[in-house]
Amino acid sequence: MANKPMTKTQLVAALAETMDSDKKTASAALDAITDIITKEVSGGGAVTLPGVGKIYCRERPERMVRNPATGEQFKKEADKVVKMTIAKALKDSVNG
Repeated sequence: MANKPMTKTQLVAALAETMDSDKKTASAALDAITDIITKEVSGGGAVTLPGVGKIYCRERPERMVRNPATGEQFKKEADKVVKMTIAKALKDSVNG
């Protein structure tokens, strides 16, 4: 069975330990990074996290979709979706 995902509290604690800093500073750094990524991606840009991957926004065209419960088909408007491409270094470290 897979392990549970790391929570924000656990991430902040690990970041604080790695930075030799307190949790308040680590939490502020994590929040700042999150804000920067959100602003850049929502504005249509992309952010590359070295060794982790690239986060970007992609537009999806208008398309026909089907309601699985009723089988009814309808047209879904064009929208945007956030995607992430994982870096090769991270894939290699996971796969051994």
